[in-house]
Amino acid sequence: MKKLKHEGELFKAALLAGVAYAEKRKAVEFESTDSASDKALYVYRLLVHDKVISPMPEEQVSEKTIRHRLATWHAHQLPEGHPLLG
Repeated sequence: MKKLKHEGELFKAALLAGVAYAEKRKAVEFESTDSASDKALYVYRLLVHDKVISPMPEEQVSEKTIRHRLATWHAHQLPEGHPLLG
């Protein structure tokens, strides 16, 4: 798993985009007390369910791999030349 250059920032943006996707789809309403880890896991599972991203083998699912997978997913959504892709 190759770390992305701006992986932290990409993950934060991916989490915001994923939460917006889940709430727009009316699949969930997140509370302010929900942790980023819980939100990330839910968004990952929803994106897999909707066939937006491919699933990882269950034994590889961890907070670190979910963060990386969501950051990679979001990076592919960004236009070419975006500062986070540098």
